[in-house]
Amino acid sequence: MTYRTLGRSGAVVSAQALGTMTFGAEADEATSHSLLDAYVAGGGNFIDTADVYTAGTSEEIIGRWLAAHPDEAAQIVLATKGRFPMGQGPNDLGTSRRHLRDALDASLRRLGVDHIDLYQLHAWDAITPLDETLRFLDDAVTAGKIGYYGFSNFTGWQLTKAVQLAERHGWALPVTLQPQYNLLVRGIEHEIVPAALDAGIGLLPWSPLGGGWLSGKYRRDEAPTGSTRLGENPERGMEAWEKRNADDRTWRILDTVSAVAEEQDASPSQVSLAWLKAQPAVTSVILGVRTLEQLRDNMAADSLELSAEQLERLTSASEPEMEDYPYGTAGIQQRHRKLSGGR
Repeated sequence: MTYRTLGRSGAVVSAQALGTMTFGAEADEATSHSLLDAYVAGGGNFIDTADVYTAGTSEEIIGRWLAAHPDEAAQIVLATKGRFPMGQGPNDLGTSRRHLRDALDASLRRLGVDHIDLYQLHAWDAITPLDETLRFLDDAVTAGKIGYYGFSNFTGWQLTKAVQLAERHGWALPVTLQPQYNLLVRGIEHEIVPAALDAGIGLLPWSPLGGGWLSGKYRRDEAPTGSTRLGENPERGMEAWEKRNADDRTWRILDTVSAVAEEQDASPSQVSLAWLKAQPAVTSVILGVRTLEQLRDNMAADSLELSAEQLERLTSASEPEMEDYPYGTAGIQQRHRKLSGGR
């Protein structure tokens, strides 16, 4: 396993994080603990969860594993999130000081720890003033309840505003951002990646395999069946079958991934993860798995080295489609100039 610093911090994390949204839902406790065992045995040290995952059950499962493995737990960089509803009341969600105080304390209890290494806002809150939220996070750092904080699902302007506001007040600065990012979903490269690079923020991509699409398990015009996420629910979220199947770009990307995988004697999942790991600002790729077989296959991607030519083919095949302005060729030209000057 390779390691990187956690964004702008000095904490060191493995370049693959173990995502635990499946814990207590698609993976029972015994399976979840086996996944944790295998991940740590393979050199992983970065565990990501959230209070909303299976209504707190994911955190509880991790907490029991940490208690049973004190030596391993001492090396874990532990991340969780708060923001989404954990009850029916008006203050049971959001990023207000009121809600985050309760959410953080509840996560600490479920995880059975006295501090969390990385506490993340799970999404933007349009109601709560940002200075209220950031001041709470700064207070939590000062109190020793959290080591660092970050965001998830923020846009570029939201990330930049938060960084500048924290700097202006002398508060602790954010270190990470969790966006959806993969060969199929590259829209964050327009604004979010530049904003992260500008601020020294590390990206923690979620859904790195596009909900299973980049694993090579699906075939064009053959509706998925069986015990896969789309087989069980073809209309599942952003990776829904019908829309992506109808998009020629999807199959252009998958064909290129398969070709590179054959050249490397690797799986399509490994190729897709290796491409993502090589992208600017990426700190750690969050693996979302429900079986040991998936985890072992995914973790093998950490040692896969794609050639410059293979990286370029994958990048070219997955180029996001956009209008000419502001993110197309015309817009890009307007944002750059020749060092030598002139027309």
